[in-house]
Amino acid sequence: MQNHFNLQDTFEIKNNIKIYDPKKCFQFLEQQGKKRYNSGFKIDPNDISIIYKLLIYAIQDRKSALQLGIDLNKGIMLSGPIGCGKTSLMHLIKPFMYAKNDYKIITTRHISFEFAKSGYDSLAEYTLMTSQQNRLSGYCFDDLGAEQQIKHFGNDCNVMAEILTSRYEHFVENNAITHITTNLSASEIEKIYGNRVRSRLRRMFNLISFDSSTSDKRI
Repeated sequence: MQNHFNLQDTFEIKNNIKIYDPKKCFQFLEQQGKKRYNSGFKIDPNDISIIYKLLIYAIQDRKSALQLGIDLNKGIMLSGPIGCGKTSLMHLIKPFMYAKNDYKIITTRHISFEFAKSGYDSLAEYTLMTSQQNRLSGYCFDDLGAEQQIKHFGNDCNVMAEILTSRYEHFVENNAITHITTNLSASEIEKIYGNRVRSRLRRMFNLISFDSSTSDKRI
């Protein structure tokens, strides 16, 4: 592996089109993992198919996306057991993302704490556009389900259900993109957020899932 492996090293430009080398992409990701997390970071061979799908989405490879059943106009819902590396991958894959699909990563627990402190005004950042925007800012809501239903001055609010419902409307109207990580199953999502939200999530996201037997990489 090169000592200073840059994003530009992962592709060549032919006829004004970026042609990515998958091997170099994985080398870049592993190098960035070592920098961001620890020198022992390595890509688990069992995760390669998951990472490959994320890469295809990020670089907007339409031919490969079609073969993999990935809709490039939707966001990503990355699902898997606790500790399998979902959040890490969403951080590492960000440099490959086209601007229209880029995102800030924020935990759903943090959003709930914001709501408890400031109420509905705190949700505006995730549900409303500024006058300078033509669509909502991109977000990856990390660990959907880890937040709890919070009371603010006696008002019950399923915060993430409110946010996702609003972002669905923006998705339909102006293609606003949202990404999510979660360890919830489809039935658990329906139980917590309701059938309407679950139905909308199906329309908003490509589901990319780790196997339920994937080991906890934090151990």
